[in-house]
Amino acid sequence: MNDDHITNRIRRLRFDHGEMTQQQLADKVGVTRQTILAIEAGKYAPSLPLAFRIARAFHTTVEDVFQYHNGVEPS
Repeated sequence: MNDDHITNRIRRLRFDHGEMTQQQLADKVGVTRQTILAIEAGKYAPSLPLAFRIARAFHTTVEDVFQYHNGVEPS
């Protein structure tokens, strides 16, 4: 069974950056608003290049935007 999942802080970051809309973020990173909606809702994991573009849109790191969880406790 695969317990991998990715969470994100995109909604919070959009709010913290002047209440940026999903469309404004989509335009900045070159995708559709529906793609941002799906990523934000956790229904779609972005490609690595897109994850970097999203992070750069917020002037932060990929790790600050996305968190990886695999269901395995760290040792």
